[in-house]
Amino acid sequence: MKRRIIAVLAAASVLGLSACGSGSPSSTGGGTGSAGSTGSTELTKVSVGVIPIVDCAPIYLGTKQGFFKDEGLQLDIQTATGGAAIVPGVVSGSFDFAFSNLISVMVAKDKGLDLKFVANGASTTGEKGKDVGGVVVPAGSGIKSAKDLAGKTVSVNNLSNIGDTTIKSAIEKDGGDPSSVKFVEVAFPDAPAALANKQVDAAWILEPFLSKAVAEGGTVVSWNFVDMSPDLDIAGYFTKADTIKNKPELTQKFTRAMNKSLEYAQAHPQEVRDIVGTYTKIDEAARAKIVLPHYKVDFNKDAFKTLGDAATKYGTLTKAPNAGDLLP
Repeated sequence: MKRRIIAVLAAASVLGLSACGSGSPSSTGGGTGSAGSTGSTELTKVSVGVIPIVDCAPIYLGTKQGFFKDEGLQLDIQTATGGAAIVPGVVSGSFDFAFSNLISVMVAKDKGLDLKFVANGASTTGEKGKDVGGVVVPAGSGIKSAKDLAGKTVSVNNLSNIGDTTIKSAIEKDGGDPSSVKFVEVAFPDAPAALANKQVDAAWILEPFLSKAVAEGGTVVSWNFVDMSPDLDIAGYFTKADTIKNKPELTQKFTRAMNKSLEYAQAHPQEVRDIVGTYTKIDEAARAKIVLPHYKVDFNKDAFKTLGDAATKYGTLTKAPNAGDLLP
Protein backbone atom coordinates (compact mmCIF):
# COMPACT_ATOMS: atom_id res chain seq x y z
CA MET A 1 0.00 0.00 0.00
CA LYS A 2 1.41 3.35 -0.93
CA ARG A 3 2.13 5.41 2.12
CA ARG A 4 0.77 8.91 2.42
CA ILE A 5 3.00 11.22 4.33
CA ILE A 6 2.43 14.96 4.25
CA ALA A 7 5.02 17.34 5.56
CA VAL A 8 7.08 20.38 4.80
CA LEU A 9 10.03 19.95 2.46
CA ALA A 10 13.14 19.55 4.53
CA ALA A 11 15.77 17.82 2.49
CA ALA A 12 19.07 19.43 1.61
CA SER A 13 18.24 19.42 -2.00
CA VAL A 14 14.57 18.61 -2.31
CA LEU A 15 13.68 19.28 -5.91
CA GLY A 16 9.93 19.08 -5.55
CA LEU A 17 9.72 16.37 -8.17
CA SER A 18 7.31 13.48 -8.12
CA ALA A 19 8.65 9.98 -8.59
CA CYS A 20 7.81 7.92 -11.62
CA GLY A 21 7.60 4.81 -9.46
CA SER A 22 7.89 3.70 -5.87
CA GLY A 23 10.17 0.71 -6.09
CA SER A 24 9.48 -2.86 -5.14
CA PRO A 25 6.45 -4.29 -3.32
CA SER A 26 5.70 -3.29 0.27
CA SER A 27 7.97 -4.57 2.99
CA THR A 28 6.86 -7.44 5.14
CA GLY A 29 9.27 -6.60 7.92
CA GLY A 30 12.85 -5.89 8.87
CA GLY A 31 14.16 -9.28 9.92
CA THR A 32 17.74 -10.33 9.37
CA GLY A 33 17.05 -13.25 7.03
CA SER A 34 19.64 -15.66 5.67
CA ALA A 35 19.63 -14.96 1.95
CA GLY A 36 22.36 -13.53 -0.28
CA SER A 37 25.83 -14.98 0.16
CA THR A 38 24.41 -18.23 1.53
CA GLY A 39 22.96 -19.00 -1.89
CA SER A 40 19.35 -18.95 -0.73
CA THR A 41 16.81 -17.31 -3.05
CA GLU A 42 14.86 -15.93 -0.12
CA LEU A 43 15.46 -12.22 0.38
CA THR A 44 14.64 -10.09 3.40
CA LYS A 45 12.37 -7.22 2.43
CA VAL A 46 13.53 -3.86 3.76
CA SER A 47 11.51 -0.66 3.47
CA VAL A 48 13.50 2.50 2.76
CA GLY A 49 12.11 6.02 2.65
CA VAL A 50 13.78 8.31 0.11
CA ILE A 51 13.17 11.60 -1.69
CA PRO A 52 12.95 11.68 -5.52
CA ILE A 53 16.08 13.80 -5.97
CA VAL A 54 19.57 13.43 -7.43
CA ASP A 55 21.04 12.85 -3.96
CA CYS A 56 19.29 9.48 -3.73
CA ALA A 57 20.68 8.08 -6.98
CA PRO A 58 23.17 5.73 -5.24
CA ILE A 59 20.48 3.59 -3.64
CA TYR A 60 18.78 3.11 -7.01
CA LEU A 61 22.11 2.32 -8.67
CA GLY A 62 23.03 -0.09 -5.88
CA THR A 63 19.74 -1.90 -6.34
CA LYS A 64 20.33 -2.13 -10.09
CA GLN A 65 23.89 -3.41 -9.56
CA GLY A 66 22.70 -6.08 -7.13
CA PHE A 67 24.60 -4.82 -4.08
CA PHE A 68 21.59 -5.20 -1.79
CA LYS A 69 20.61 -8.56 -3.26
CA ASP A 70 24.16 -9.75 -2.61
CA GLU A 71 23.50 -9.01 1.07
CA GLY A 72 20.22 -10.90 0.98
CA LEU A 73 18.06 -7.77 0.92
CA GLN A 74 15.14 -6.78 -1.29
CA LEU A 75 14.50 -3.06 -1.04
CA ASP A 76 11.02 -1.60 -0.93
CA ILE A 77 11.85 1.98 -1.92
CA GLN A 78 9.13 4.44 -0.94
CA THR A 79 9.19 8.13 -1.79
CA ALA A 80 8.16 11.07 0.40
CA THR A 81 8.27 14.85 0.06
CA GLY A 82 11.25 15.48 2.31
CA GLY A 83 13.21 14.74 5.45
CA ALA A 84 10.53 16.07 7.79
CA ALA A 85 8.07 13.66 6.19
CA ILE A 86 10.41 10.71 6.46
CA VAL A 87 11.44 11.01 10.10
CA PRO A 88 7.95 10.08 11.42
CA GLY A 89 7.94 7.09 9.07
CA VAL A 90 11.09 5.70 10.67
CA VAL A 91 9.85 6.42 14.19
CA SER A 92 6.53 4.65 13.51
CA GLY A 93 8.22 1.66 11.91
CA SER A 94 6.85 2.30 8.41
CA PHE A 95 10.44 2.55 7.18
CA ASP A 96 13.33 0.36 8.32
CA PHE A 97 15.80 2.95 7.04
CA ALA A 98 15.42 6.35 5.41
CA PHE A 99 17.23 9.27 3.78
CA SER A 100 17.26 12.76 5.26
CA ASN A 101 19.43 15.84 5.56
CA LEU A 102 21.55 16.08 8.70
CA ILE A 103 19.66 18.97 10.29
CA SER A 104 16.30 17.18 10.15
CA VAL A 105 17.73 14.22 12.08
CA MET A 106 19.55 16.55 14.48
CA VAL A 107 16.23 18.29 15.20
CA ALA A 108 14.50 14.94 15.77
CA LYS A 109 17.27 13.88 18.16
CA ASP A 110 17.05 17.26 19.90
CA LYS A 111 13.36 16.53 20.52
CA GLY A 112 14.14 13.21 22.17
CA LEU A 113 13.79 10.78 19.26
CA ASP A 114 16.54 8.15 19.36
CA LEU A 115 17.74 8.08 15.75
CA LYS A 116 21.14 7.43 14.24
CA PHE A 117 22.76 7.50 10.80
CA VAL A 118 24.04 4.22 9.38
CA ALA A 119 25.42 5.47 6.05
CA ASN A 120 26.32 8.70 4.31
CA GLY A 121 24.08 10.01 1.54
CA ALA A 122 25.33 13.12 -0.24
CA SER A 123 27.97 15.79 0.37
CA THR A 124 29.01 19.13 -1.04
CA THR A 125 31.47 19.05 -3.92
CA GLY A 126 33.59 21.47 -1.91
CA GLU A 127 34.01 23.69 -4.98
CA LYS A 128 32.76 27.26 -5.12
CA GLY A 129 31.38 27.82 -8.59
CA LYS A 130 30.50 24.16 -8.98
CA ASP A 131 28.31 22.93 -6.17
CA VAL A 132 24.81 21.54 -5.82
CA GLY A 133 23.32 24.71 -4.37
CA GLY A 134 23.81 28.41 -3.83
CA VAL A 135 22.17 31.74 -3.04
CA VAL A 136 21.18 33.46 -6.28
CA VAL A 137 20.40 37.11 -7.01
CA PRO A 138 18.93 38.53 -10.24
CA ALA A 139 20.86 40.49 -12.84
CA GLY A 140 21.51 44.04 -11.73
CA SER A 141 21.25 43.27 -8.02
CA GLY A 142 23.32 45.32 -5.61
CA ILE A 143 23.98 42.18 -3.56
CA LYS A 144 27.54 41.15 -4.35
CA SER A 145 28.44 38.76 -1.53
CA ALA A 146 26.95 36.98 1.47
CA LYS A 147 27.28 39.97 3.83
CA ASP A 148 25.08 42.04 1.50
CA LEU A 149 22.17 39.69 2.26
CA ALA A 150 21.82 41.40 5.65
CA GLY A 151 18.46 43.15 5.83
CA LYS A 152 17.21 41.40 2.69
CA THR A 153 14.51 38.82 2.01
CA VAL A 154 15.89 35.40 1.12
CA SER A 155 13.91 32.32 0.16
CA VAL A 156 14.67 28.81 1.42
CA ASN A 157 12.66 25.65 0.91
CA ASN A 158 12.09 25.19 4.65
CA LEU A 159 12.64 27.44 7.64
CA SER A 160 14.92 26.43 10.53
CA ASN A 161 16.77 23.80 8.57
CA ILE A 162 19.97 23.25 6.64
CA GLY A 163 19.33 26.09 4.17
CA ASP A 164 18.96 29.05 6.50
CA THR A 165 21.50 27.60 8.96
CA THR A 166 24.28 27.48 6.35
CA ILE A 167 23.28 30.82 4.82
CA LYS A 168 23.38 32.58 8.23
CA SER A 169 26.82 31.12 8.82
CA ALA A 170 28.02 32.36 5.42
CA ILE A 171 26.67 35.86 6.10
CA GLU A 172 28.34 36.04 9.49
CA LYS A 173 31.67 34.76 8.13
CA ASP A 174 31.51 37.48 5.46
CA GLY A 175 31.00 40.20 8.08
CA GLY A 176 27.23 40.61 7.82
CA ASP A 177 24.43 40.39 10.36
CA PRO A 178 22.51 37.12 9.91
CA SER A 179 19.82 38.14 12.40
CA SER A 180 18.64 40.90 10.07
CA VAL A 181 17.78 38.56 7.20
CA LYS A 182 14.13 37.76 6.54
CA PHE A 183 13.79 34.15 5.42
CA VAL A 184 10.65 33.03 3.61
CA GLU A 185 9.63 29.59 2.40
CA VAL A 186 9.57 29.04 -1.36
CA ALA A 187 9.79 25.61 -2.97
CA PHE A 188 12.88 25.16 -5.13
CA PRO A 189 10.94 24.81 -8.42
CA ASP A 190 9.23 28.15 -7.70
CA ALA A 191 12.35 30.01 -6.53
CA PRO A 192 13.60 31.23 -9.95
CA ALA A 193 10.19 32.78 -10.66
CA ALA A 194 10.04 34.38 -7.21
CA LEU A 195 13.43 35.90 -7.92
CA ALA A 196 12.47 37.12 -11.39
CA ASN A 197 9.23 38.66 -10.07
CA LYS A 198 11.15 40.42 -7.27
CA GLN A 199 9.16 38.66 -4.56
CA VAL A 200 12.49 38.00 -2.86
CA ASP A 201 15.88 39.71 -3.01
CA ALA A 202 17.75 36.42 -3.20
CA ALA A 203 16.87 32.75 -3.40
CA TRP A 204 18.58 29.62 -2.17
CA ILE A 205 18.32 27.25 -5.13
CA LEU A 206 19.53 23.69 -5.63
CA GLU A 207 20.06 21.64 -8.75
CA PRO A 208 18.60 21.25 -11.33
CA PHE A 209 16.96 24.64 -10.77
CA LEU A 210 20.25 26.33 -9.90
CA SER A 211 21.68 25.79 -13.38
CA LYS A 212 18.49 27.14 -14.89
CA ALA A 213 18.50 30.26 -12.71
CA VAL A 214 22.11 31.04 -13.59
CA ALA A 215 21.46 30.45 -17.30
CA GLU A 216 18.64 33.01 -17.08
CA GLY A 217 21.02 35.69 -15.78
CA GLY A 218 21.19 34.99 -12.07
CA THR A 219 24.41 35.26 -10.08
CA VAL A 220 25.43 33.09 -7.13
CA VAL A 221 26.60 35.29 -4.25
CA SER A 222 27.13 32.49 -1.74
CA TRP A 223 27.92 28.82 -2.15
CA ASN A 224 26.55 28.28 1.34
CA PHE A 225 27.45 24.60 1.76
CA VAL A 226 31.06 25.24 0.76
CA ASP A 227 31.14 28.47 2.78
CA MET A 228 30.26 26.47 5.88
CA SER A 229 32.73 23.67 5.16
CA PRO A 230 34.25 22.25 1.96
CA ASP A 231 33.83 18.82 3.60
CA LEU A 232 30.19 19.26 4.61
CA ASP A 233 28.01 16.17 4.48
CA ILE A 234 24.47 17.18 3.57
CA ALA A 235 22.40 14.05 4.13
CA GLY A 236 22.53 10.38 5.02
CA TYR A 237 20.58 7.19 5.72
CA PHE A 238 19.34 6.68 9.28
CA THR A 239 17.21 4.42 11.45
CA LYS A 240 16.05 4.00 15.04
CA ALA A 241 18.65 3.13 17.66
CA ASP A 242 16.44 0.13 18.51
CA THR A 243 16.90 -1.23 14.99
CA ILE A 244 20.68 -0.98 15.28
CA LYS A 245 20.60 -2.69 18.68
CA ASN A 246 18.02 -5.40 17.99
CA LYS A 247 18.77 -6.09 14.31
CA PRO A 248 22.55 -5.63 14.04
CA GLU A 249 22.94 -8.06 11.15
CA LEU A 250 20.26 -6.32 9.10
CA THR A 251 21.84 -2.94 9.82
CA GLN A 252 25.30 -4.16 8.83
CA LYS A 253 23.99 -5.64 5.58
CA PHE A 254 22.19 -2.46 4.63
CA THR A 255 25.21 -0.32 5.50
CA ARG A 256 27.62 -2.48 3.48
CA ALA A 257 25.38 -2.39 0.43
CA MET A 258 24.77 1.34 0.79
CA ASN A 259 28.48 2.05 1.06
CA LYS A 260 29.15 0.05 -2.11
CA SER A 261 26.39 2.03 -3.80
CA LEU A 262 27.93 5.37 -2.80
CA GLU A 263 31.34 4.35 -4.10
CA TYR A 264 29.85 3.09 -7.35
CA ALA A 265 27.84 6.27 -7.88
CA GLN A 266 30.88 8.48 -7.32
CA ALA A 267 32.86 6.46 -9.87
CA HIS A 268 30.08 6.39 -12.50
CA PRO A 269 28.58 9.90 -12.87
CA GLN A 270 26.93 9.18 -16.22
CA GLU A 271 25.08 6.22 -14.71
CA VAL A 272 23.92 8.56 -11.94
CA ARG A 273 22.50 10.97 -14.54
CA ASP A 274 20.85 8.11 -16.40
CA ILE A 275 19.18 6.50 -13.40
CA VAL A 276 17.88 9.83 -12.10
CA GLY A 277 15.67 9.86 -15.19
CA THR A 278 13.95 6.65 -14.03
CA TYR A 279 12.59 8.06 -10.77
CA THR A 280 12.24 11.81 -11.42
CA LYS A 281 10.90 13.99 -14.19
CA ILE A 282 14.23 15.70 -14.85
CA ASP A 283 14.70 15.47 -18.62
CA GLU A 284 17.89 14.27 -20.28
CA ALA A 285 19.07 17.75 -21.30
CA ALA A 286 18.77 19.04 -17.74
CA ARG A 287 20.41 15.93 -16.29
CA ALA A 288 23.40 16.46 -18.55
CA LYS A 289 24.02 19.95 -17.15
CA ILE A 290 23.41 19.60 -13.43
CA VAL A 291 26.21 19.47 -10.89
CA LEU A 292 26.15 16.19 -8.99
CA PRO A 293 26.75 15.97 -5.25
CA HIS A 294 29.81 14.17 -3.95
CA TYR A 295 29.06 10.61 -2.83
CA LYS A 296 31.37 9.23 -0.14
CA VAL A 297 31.29 6.64 2.61
CA ASP A 298 32.81 8.39 5.62
CA PHE A 299 31.17 11.29 7.43
CA ASN A 300 33.36 14.28 8.27
CA LYS A 301 32.91 14.72 12.02
CA ASP A 302 34.49 18.18 12.11
CA ALA A 303 32.06 19.46 9.46
CA PHE A 304 29.21 17.78 11.34
CA LYS A 305 30.20 19.66 14.49
CA THR A 306 30.42 22.94 12.59
CA LEU A 307 26.90 22.42 11.25
CA GLY A 308 25.48 21.36 14.61
CA ASP A 309 27.10 24.27 16.43
CA ALA A 310 25.69 26.72 13.88
CA ALA A 311 22.19 25.24 14.16
CA THR A 312 22.41 25.65 17.93
CA LYS A 313 23.76 29.19 17.70
CA TYR A 314 20.92 30.29 15.42
CA GLY A 315 18.21 28.61 17.50
CA THR A 316 17.30 25.61 15.35
CA LEU A 317 18.58 23.26 18.09
CA THR A 318 18.46 23.67 21.86
CA LYS A 319 21.88 22.10 22.30
CA ALA A 320 24.76 21.08 20.05
CA PRO A 321 24.51 17.44 18.93
CA ASN A 322 27.16 14.87 19.74
CA ALA A 323 28.61 13.29 16.61
CA GLY A 324 29.09 10.02 18.45
CA ASP A 325 25.37 9.84 19.19
CA LEU A 326 24.29 10.39 15.59
CA LEU A 327 27.02 9.16 13.26
CA PRO A 328 28.03 5.54 12.60
